[in-house]
Amino acid sequence: MAQILDGKKVAQELKDAIGEQVKTMDTKPGLAVVIVGDDPASHVYVNSKEKACAAAGFYSEKVELPAETTQEELIAVVDRLNADEKIHGILVQLPLPKNLNEEEVLLRINPAKDVDGFHPYNMGLLLGNKGALSDSLLVPCTPKGIMKLLAKTGIELKGKKAVIVGRSNLVGKPIALLLLYADASPMICHSRTTDLESQCREADILVAAVGRPKMVKADWVKEGAIVIDVGINRTDEGLVGDVDYEAVEPKAAWITPVPGGVGPMTIACLLENTLIAMRNQS
Repeated sequence: MAQILDGKKVAQELKDAIGEQVKTMDTKPGLAVVIVGDDPASHVYVNSKEKACAAAGFYSEKVELPAETTQEELIAVVDRLNADEKIHGILVQLPLPKNLNEEEVLLRINPAKDVDGFHPYNMGLLLGNKGALSDSLLVPCTPKGIMKLLAKTGIELKGKKAVIVGRSNLVGKPIALLLLYADASPMICHSRTTDLESQCREADILVAAVGRPKMVKADWVKEGAIVIDVGINRTDEGLVGDVDYEAVEPKAAWITPVPGGVGPMTIACLLENTLIAMRNQS
């Protein structure tokens, strides 16, 4: 039976530590979140980030824009936040309405305020920086949170085979780099991978990040593997991950639940990135 990697607990520990640091500061870290349209899931995420900022003593600003907002209007908001000295981090909640160009908007964010770590400048620094979890680098929040959870297992990652199912810029590619920097041997798999199941069965560390409910079955998982479930899928039975948790949990050594695993870590690491961004800008 697996030990549970409790993301809520680990995230709270990180947020408490950040809050203690902020108490000693004359200037508070400032995070702006921009949300366009009325996507319910996006509003839930944004509200969670707003609450986390308040609890940690951050200055926060939520910019809510209607779905009919034009590209020029959204760019103007980003430009205003780039110039605002109270704002150290800017996050544009995705997805944007289909009439808007996400890439252009994300490129417009000042890389120094890119607390999501998605700007090509910051991704380039990650690619070229073996000290990827240094105190000055803005690392994408979800992969950063995964690494913090893996550290809680106390298991040495050096030499371990890591299989990542999913090749997105948000999770798949950056977590592969972070695992590589930890001296693991990562492999990125995807929908075109030959015999995906057998690749997964060889993994000491299995990261599922594809957005398909319960895709990873028990016979995909090696006995004693660490299983990290990044998926959050809304189904008739509620929120489920990309891993068939009930079937896989007895085989794994460690596993993240959904909800309560990777998700809380993403928000905690967003706060940490905002604090890093503030220090970089001072």
